Amino acid sequence: MIGRLSGLLREKNPPQLLLEVGGVGYEIDVPMSTFYSLPRVGDPVTLHTHLTIREDAHLLYGFATERERHVFRLLIRISGVGAKTALAVLSGMDVDGLTEAIALQETARLTRVPGIGKKTAERLLLELKGKLGDALPGAGVGGAPAERPGANDVLNALLALGYSDKEAVYAVKQVPEGTAVSDGIRMALKLLSKA
Repeated sequence: MIGRLSGLLREKNPPQLLLEVGGVGYEIDVPMSTFYSLPRVGDPVTLHTHLTIREDAHLLYGFATERERHVFRLLIRISGVGAKTALAVLSGMDVDGLTEAIALQETARLTRVPGIGKKTAERLLLELKGKLGDALPGAGVGGAPAERPGANDVLNALLALGYSDKEAVYAVKQVPEGTAVSDGIRMALKLLSKA
């Protein structure tokens, strides 16, 4: 398995690029989130990669971060979701946005991604529920860091009080790390009352 490649960026043709490593040019498909973070042609770049071997092709996918690659691998394990769909999801929203959509079970947010219909969005919500926050370093429900265990409680309290998903997630992100749940709820409510 090819896990990472470092070399010179030779061509950029969305969603594909050509990376020269030791005189060999690798054609790599990347999500647009990675594509937009690439340096200029001729500059060095390092990509985390995933290699798929089929009867008719060897396909190489590249990602700017390990988190993106990890989510890509979770996505392609879902029945009916291939590499093309997984790249579309990662092109349509960043990892934090996807984590947030899964945590809040937002079908509508996923269906805004080109190529993702309602059934596929529902399947993604079902299959990925609880997997992204636990599996990704530094991510939790609503994009809150995993080391903030009280963030879920504050988020759920705000949702129960009738605040929208967007408002609740925004408020939770403003609560400092290590804040007690009761204090976090108070701080979030104070913040939301000013908005």
